[in-house]
Formats: sequence, C-alpha cells, structure tokens
Amino acid sequence: MKKLFYLLTLGTALSFVSVNANAQCNADTYTNTCIPKLSSGFNFLKSYKIDGAGGGKSKVEYSYVFTKGTQYMINICAEGETTDGIVVTLYDSKRQKVGTSVYNGQYLSGMNYPCNTTGIYYITYTFENSANYCGGSALGFKR
Repeated sequence: MKKLFYLLTLGTALSFVSVNANAQCNADTYTNTCIPKLSSGFNFLKSYKIDGAGGGKSKVEYSYVFTKGTQYMINICAEGETTDGIVVTLYDSKRQKVGTSVYNGQYLSGMNYPCNTTGIYYITYTFENSANYCGGSALGFKR
C-alpha cells in the first residue's frame, strides 16, 4: 500500500513538472531574432515579448506613441520559419483597427503602417490556430 501511494504521488509530481516545462516561454530568444529581420531602412525602436502562457492568455497587448509622418514596421518571430498563427493587430487611440498581419487568409510575419495621426497605438498579439503561444516581436520606424 505504501508503494502504491508513493508511485501515485511520484507520478502526479512528474506530470506537474512536464506541464510546467512545456508551458515555459523563452520570448527573449525570439525578440533577439526579430530585431535584425526589420526591413532595410527601418530603425529599431522596441522589442516585445509574446508570451501566451501556454494558451492561458488569448492576447498580449502593448502600447506605443506613434508619430504622424512616420512609417512603422512590426514583425513577429516564433519557432520555425512561420509565425505559427501569431497575429499582430494595430489599433489607434480610439481602439479602431488600423492594420493586421493577416492578408487574404495568410499569416504574414509582420506589417507596415504609415502613421497619419500622432497618438497612442495599441499593438495586440493574438493566437489563431496556433500550436505555439510563444514568440517575439520588434517595432521599427523610418521617416
């Protein structure tokens, strides 16, 4: 009986360890990969960690002040060559959608936005049909 209790306790503890190991996200790796992938002519501004807590979060959101007359690029990096269903969507200060990385049903690795109005913009990352809830992103600009 003691052995059975010990084995059940050990099995339960090991299952928690494996769940936690799979749920960890090393977003720094992906943010560092994204910075050099900004298109030519774009200067790096900021990197963002995309950690969906192993599916526990449906979105990750950041804000940044964009300036009129400036073009911005937001790219996404995840495991492998694709963004794995991670979508970036940009909203203006009134929470109106102004851009997304989905085009004709395809998940692109980023988006460009020519800013016409200075203000706070919201950068939202969501996970659509994604098996991976971990990635990184870089924001760049050019005038």
